[in-house]
Amino acid sequence: MQQVFKRPTSLKDVATHFCPGCHHGTIHRLVAEAMDEHQVQPTTIGVASVGCSVFLYSYFDIDVIEAPHGRASAVAVGVKRAKPDAFVFTYQGDGDLAAIGTSEVIHAANRGEDITVIFVNNTTYGMTGGQMAPTTLVGQKTSTSPYGRNKSKDGSPIKMAELLAQLEGVAFSARVSVNSSKNIIDATKQMKKAFRCQIEKKGFSFIEVLSACPTNWGMSPIAANNWVASDMIPYFNLGIFKDSTGF
Repeated sequence: MQQVFKRPTSLKDVATHFCPGCHHGTIHRLVAEAMDEHQVQPTTIGVASVGCSVFLYSYFDIDVIEAPHGRASAVAVGVKRAKPDAFVFTYQGDGDLAAIGTSEVIHAANRGEDITVIFVNNTTYGMTGGQMAPTTLVGQKTSTSPYGRNKSKDGSPIKMAELLAQLEGVAFSARVSVNSSKNIIDATKQMKKAFRCQIEKKGFSFIEVLSACPTNWGMSPIAANNWVASDMIPYFNLGIFKDSTGF
């Protein structure tokens, strides 16, 4: 019988520790599939941020550096400049990238640093108790916004994919989701393109992935998955916001 589905070789054969319904596992698979297709696993160095994303080293069969909070993009730039032949990517959450790490990612993007940034957006600080994040939706309740995010006081949720797309150094910026089979198929395609962007030295590539956090949202896995479609995607529109790769 022909095998049509298997574990990517870039992933370790270990059980996941993530909460039921969390999308990190699915996103990990897409990253690993992109590594396998482009055959970059032997030269890949991942940079993990602070948050649930930090467990990169537990699941990928690659070298991983753990960066201080918010500094993953800066660490990745240092690694890439020191080892220009390595494939370097960051894996960051919204609290890490869109709050304390905003300066690092914006300036790395503006300079056109040849790294790939994977941004997991679940609208909350997942590891530390579900506090309001820069991407928390207006009206969304969190442990620090029990009455819902107030636009007049807290501002609007930040749209990182659109923001970075305005910068000259960015070659590719897209937002995808993994809440449905159709969206996973598209996310797989865009992840592989983001990787190819670095391999062909086109410049900074960025891919934002909408993700569920059932535990901190106080929802069942099914309800959380549906909430991505009903509430997140209408605000965080899916699509490619910049593509100057030429392929």
